[in-house]
Amino acid sequence: MSNELLINSTQEGCRIALLKDKSLVEFHYDENGSKFSVGDIYLGVVKKVVQGLNAAFIDIGYEKDAFLHYLDLGPQVRSLNKFTKQAANRNKHAKKISNFRNEPDIDKFGKINQVLSKNQQILVQVVKEPISTKGPRLSCELSIAGRYMVLVPFSKSVNISKKVTDGEERKRLLRLISSIKPDNFGIIIRTVAQKKDVAELDRDLKNLVKKWDDGIAKLKHAKPREKIIGEMSKASSILRDVLNESFDSIVTDEKSIYDEVKSYIKTIAPEKEKIVKKYNGKAKLFESFGIEKQMKTLFGQSVSIPGGGYLIIEHTEALHVIDVNSGNKSNTEGDQESTALMVNLQAAKEIARQLRLRDMGGIIVIDFIDMKKVENKKKVYQKVKEEMKADRAKFTVLPLSKFGLMQITRQRFRPELNIKTIEKCPTCNGTGKISASIAVSDQIEKHLDFLLLKQNEHNISIALHPYVYAYFKEGLYSRRMKWFFRYHKWIKLASDSSLGVTEYKFLNKIGEEIQLA
Repeated sequence: MSNELLINSTQEGCRIALLKDKSLVEFHYDENGSKFSVGDIYLGVVKKVVQGLNAAFIDIGYEKDAFLHYLDLGPQVRSLNKFTKQAANRNKHAKKISNFRNEPDIDKFGKINQVLSKNQQILVQVVKEPISTKGPRLSCELSIAGRYMVLVPFSKSVNISKKVTDGEERKRLLRLISSIKPDNFGIIIRTVAQKKDVAELDRDLKNLVKKWDDGIAKLKHAKPREKIIGEMSKASSILRDVLNESFDSIVTDEKSIYDEVKSYIKTIAPEKEKIVKKYNGKAKLFESFGIEKQMKTLFGQSVSIPGGGYLIIEHTEALHVIDVNSGNKSNTEGDQESTALMVNLQAAKEIARQLRLRDMGGIIVIDFIDMKKVENKKKVYQKVKEEMKADRAKFTVLPLSKFGLMQITRQRFRPELNIKTIEKCPTCNGTGKISASIAVSDQIEKHLDFLLLKQNEHNISIALHPYVYAYFKEGLYSRRMKWFFRYHKWIKLASDSSLGVTEYKFLNKIGEEIQLA
């Protein structure tokens, strides 16, 4: 199994494609100057406290105020507010967090107006990007993610990823991190920390603490709505989260991105530095690796499944709906039940891929092909769970209902990625109407007559759709041959597939288009 990361630079930003065995599984778009990414920490201002929602609306500079619920404040929000105030008062002797005495935890069932008030400044972290008509979703339980661990200020606990299943390794990591952890910081140990030595873990921890200290130092001069601690670039954050031994290639066509990625790889995994490559081919990067073609076929409303079936994917404000269809080629099995099982298992793999690829979140309802046997329904359920194990977002999969429906909830961080795959018809230009195609030859000959006899043009050539090109050129006594006998001039013809059937261009001897009335 091979994993490749392709980073294509554009004028608006960079496009990032994650490939698994040459197949596109994740696609991200990192827009230049984009704000409010998940993980960014801002100095927000409380604009409104709504007791009915037990929430507050916070101004962090977005066009719509961000949403902060009481349950997202975290138990240590009073400690955070007090420490923020001390750090912002420009007192050189403000306490370090390791020497800071925490305030009592807030009541889990308390009210928002007991903690926040209008115009109060507060440190908040973006946990969901703006989606549709909603502003960002915020939390006061701050965390800073690193390669091997996540740093949580104002906490004392050390937790280990559930994916670390080896009991001895869990004990080793717990003992190790507890011995090097700074006071008043909690740690979440990530899965990739398995088997890593103390030097690597300590280096990662020191980088996280430095990032926190630099952000707090910034508070002394920070203005409201200013970003205090920013998440790294999209490309680097993907590498931080998914880079492992199976990665064999990271390719980019931009020198600055190449330098940034290589520098980051050298920091987190020096042995992997050689897999970073600068693309210098003549064809565009995504064209060369076949990504453009995959995107056109994978982001449409209808998505094909190997074996002849297909998916229909619909998006609504409330949920996403996926319908599984067998098509007319899925008849290799002996009976209807076997055919349904085969198509459903193939669909399960493609659905898991589509959820990651489009970053679909919230509620997803899947209408699988009806199956009668309970064991077949269990097979499809297990297949979906197995295929979704590689997904970095949190998710819950429910078994198929008696109507053949499966419900999935998937963590939603950012707007769903949707790429338009419907192309505008070059002939009708999207209007659905074209001029009478049967008359195109008469129109061309009329313009030709005018240019040669009235304007006395020389060395004319005509660019035509391949069908029309063949009509004028083919045959022993072709239409072009008739023009030669009539005008005593040879007319060059060029086939151009980008033109519509009724489109054509007259070009002069230097190749410039002749404007026709």
